[in-house]
Amino acid sequence: MGFAELSIADIAAEYHLPVEQVFQLCDRLGVSYKDQQTNLALEDAKAIISLILSRQSGSGSLVF
Repeated sequence: MGFAELSIADIAAEYHLPVEQVFQLCDRLGVSYKDQQTNLALEDAKAIISLILSRQSGSGSLVF
């Protein structure tokens, strides 16, 4: 599995979310992390971003 050049903090900033919400998504998906600077595996980053996008388009707001 390759690594994305994206950290949890990067994803939070890109999608205008608090870092804590991205942590919650990681926990929900079983993605391990150390802190907000953790670089994510490519497949993990894709899964998190996909979930964010599906929730944003589905309801207009994110509820975790």
